[in-house]
Order: sequence, then structure tokens, then C-alpha cells
Amino acid sequence: MARFYQTTPIYYVNDAPHIGHAYTTVNADAFARWHRLLGDDVWFLTGTDEHGRKVAEAAAERGMSPREWADLTSRRFRDAWVELDVAPDDFIRTTEPRHHEVVQRFLGEIKDRGYIQLGTFEGLYCVACEDYYTDEELVGGNCPVHDRPVELMKEENYFFQLSRFQDRLLSWYEKCPTAILPESRRNEAAGFVRGGLKDISITRVSIDWGVRVPWDPDHVFYVWYDALVNYLTAIGYGTDLQRFSTWWPGVHHLIAKDILRFHCVWWPAMCMAAGIDPPHQVLVHGWLLVGGEKMSKTRLNNIAPGELVKEFGVDAVRYHLLRDTPLGADGDFSYEGMISRYNADLANNLGNLLQRVAAVVHSKCAGIGPAAPQPSAREAAEPASHASVEGLAAAATGGVAAAVSAWSRYAPHLALEATWALIHEANSLLESAEPWKASPGPEVDEVMGAALEALRIVAILAYPAMPRAAGVVWERIGMAGSPGDCRLPDDAAWGGYPGGLLVTKGSPLFPRKVATP
Repeated sequence: MARFYQTTPIYYVNDAPHIGHAYTTVNADAFARWHRLLGDDVWFLTGTDEHGRKVAEAAAERGMSPREWADLTSRRFRDAWVELDVAPDDFIRTTEPRHHEVVQRFLGEIKDRGYIQLGTFEGLYCVACEDYYTDEELVGGNCPVHDRPVELMKEENYFFQLSRFQDRLLSWYEKCPTAILPESRRNEAAGFVRGGLKDISITRVSIDWGVRVPWDPDHVFYVWYDALVNYLTAIGYGTDLQRFSTWWPGVHHLIAKDILRFHCVWWPAMCMAAGIDPPHQVLVHGWLLVGGEKMSKTRLNNIAPGELVKEFGVDAVRYHLLRDTPLGADGDFSYEGMISRYNADLANNLGNLLQRVAAVVHSKCAGIGPAAPQPSAREAAEPASHASVEGLAAAATGGVAAAVSAWSRYAPHLALEATWALIHEANSLLESAEPWKASPGPEVDEVMGAALEALRIVAILAYPAMPRAAGVVWERIGMAGSPGDCRLPDDAAWGGYPGGLLVTKGSPLFPRKVATP
């Protein structure tokens, strides 16, 4: 059995979750659900990053202690993921004792191997990024990510000797071309490394909200080198060797492009320094923009995922995030775009198909779904015609293959496109055959059995993106259990709808929406 360890970045608790966080996390959840459909052994991790100066300042602004603020905001992230049907196997907080222990053990191992030394650091620091920049990297004197002034900081720190890993990192990029995807991001990381690596500061004495350095209690670990270790904490590094050895080879990090250096340069080098393999794969996506700008509190363009769920429902929000922004590129979120996608794909296509099938089965088949028809040997050997039972069966087979291929390439937008192509074919068959005008009999049974089978397969393929709606489709066509219980590819092969099941009618799955002024 293959193992798939899916992670998200852990999110800073300096502010509430927004739709950009949701974009990453819903994608990760969908990947985890898809791999479960494949029969893989899956572990899905997300959580919150709760240390550092930025968090301490956010707490002070509200008259709270850092721990009080972290407790409050971490709960907001947990609640947001519940609202979005995100189901992690573990939600880690960096303030947990288990994490402190692993951070101290992991970075202590790096020091024991001779890769951490004491020195003095001076640099231009962005509190929002928790990162340093050179003069050349600044834009108009401001942080290139947050467009805010940087501060000149100087203090005694412990340094990780990143400079010693330049050749090893370049060799890793070359030998493991799929370790960083897409290729453009791997090239970006390699270009940064070829430009020359400097040793990096990993501790602070100017703050005390963090993990204490065990060999020098006057220092705390710089938040990034605490945060990255969460991926190891969750699978038992240093505490459960068997568990760690089981899961670490299958790790898949999903991150946004603004934290590429941390995950694709510093993190693999730290793993090498500690004597473990670098991460198996890092998938880097672009930003979800609003009006062409990255979401941020200062720009007042944050969108709370809960507000969208209240208006559109959880499945529509998940579908829009996965369908409209190909993973890897920047995307632009808009309310108008969401309305359009909702009405076109969910209300007019999937919702309409489910309503029509249930209505016809009740009027022509006494509410009992006919079995999926099996194409005859002659029909199977001939090219399938458009808007026919044979054409729908062929579309289903092709749609499953296309979806499997797309998910394996981290392209959920293409997987959903293939799934909706099958929905389109099923609607076309109904429009061509017009079973609502025919008398009950074998011809109606054949058409309706084919349509029910298409809905069964659609429910399986749509489940990673829309688990709740897929479950409703599954239930209304009379299937027992959940589409999440299925295993691909066998359970999505044509012919699985057994017939003889009670088909239920219900309210529209996706009522049409009218844009509010």
C-alpha cells in the first residue's frame, strides 16, 4: 500500500483565516481525499504557527498575552476548516509540548553535527514576513511581499551554515526533478542557490515568545526554524522511529510561492544537516489575488471563507477554489466569477441532472432506479454516437481516465473539467431521448439506468472536491454508504449501478443564485 503524507503550511496566528488560506487547505484536503479513493494510506496535516515577534505584537495590540491570542486565533483556523469540510488527521500547534521537544531535538542534532555556530547578525528585517532582505530585494525601500518598511536589526545569533549545502542542494534538484513542482519553481530555487548561499540566523535574543534553545537559554529559535519542524513533529521524529520511517518518505508539502525559499532551500538543507532525507516533494502554487493584489490585512482585501460558505454553501466554495485557479499559477478571485461558475456548473448542470433523473424515475419507473445498461458486443466495437447510451458509457470511461490522470498531475481543475464533461453527456442523452415523453418500458429503463450510472460515477469523481454534495447525490440515487468508501479505478468502472434501488427526490441541490448589488 502506498503512503501519502499531505501537509499544508502552518498558518500564522497574527490574524484570522482568509480565502487565500482556504485555497491552499482545500486543495490539500482534496488531494488527501483523492489518494484515499486510490486506496493509499493517507495522513493529512495542517495547523497553526504561533511563535515569533509578529504574533507577540498582534497580541499586545489587543491587550492579550501571546498565548491567549494564539489560543483564540488557532481556534478560528480550526473552525474555518470545519466550515469548509476540511478533515485533517492532525492539527498541530507549535505551542504544544510535543513540538517544543522535537524542535530542540532536531536542531540539537544539527548543532551536534557541526552545522550551527554562534555569530553576530545585522540585516533588514520585515516583521510581517519574519524574514530578512537585502537592499537589492526591497521595492522602494519596502518589503517586496508586504509593501511595508523594514527594520535594521543587529544582535548575537546562532547561525545555520547553509553555505555548506550549495552543491548538495543543486545535486538534489538535478537528481530529483519532481521534488519541486512545477519546474519553474524548481528553477527559481536553483537560481537562488547558484547565486550563492549565506549562513542564516536561526535564533533571537530580542524576543522570548518561542522555543528555547536548549544549549543556550538566553536564545529562542527564530520562528521559521521552529515552524518548519512541525512536519517532523506530527510523525514522531525522535520519539517514534518506526512511525517517522513510515511516513517521511511519502511527504508532500503544499505551499504558496512566497515561502519557496524556506521550503525548497533552507528546509531541505536542514534535513540534510540533521542526517535525514530532504522532503519527497514540494508543490508550489501561486497566490489567490483579489483585484490583482495579494490578500492582506493592510490592503483590506481579506475575504473570510465563512462568509462565502453562508452565501453559497460549502461545496460551491470548494468547487470554485479548485476549478477556477489552476494550481501553480496566480488566480484572481471575484464574487462575479463565483456566481457565474455556481450557476453554470452547479445549478444548471449537476443540480439539474440530479433533479431531472429523480423526477423521471418517479414518473416512469415507479421511483425505482433501473440498472446500468451494459453495451452490447457490437456497440462496444463500434464508435459510440453522441447522445446515446453507448456514448455516455464511453464518456464515463474516458472521464474516469482523464480525472485520474489530472489528479495525479496535481491538476484538480482538469479533473473537475473531465467530471463535468460526463455530466454534460448525461444531460445531452436526456435531452436527446426525452424519456419524460415516452411510455414506461425497456427504452426508458435503459436511458435512466445509464443516467443513474453516470451520476454514480460523478459522485465518486467529485467527492474529493465536494464531499457533502457527492454524498447527497449518492444517497438520492439509492446507493448505500458514501462515495468516499469507493476505490479507484474499479469502483468507477461502467456498470456499477445495480438497479432496484429507491431513488429519492429532494430540494434543488444548488438553487440558482442572483448576484446581490
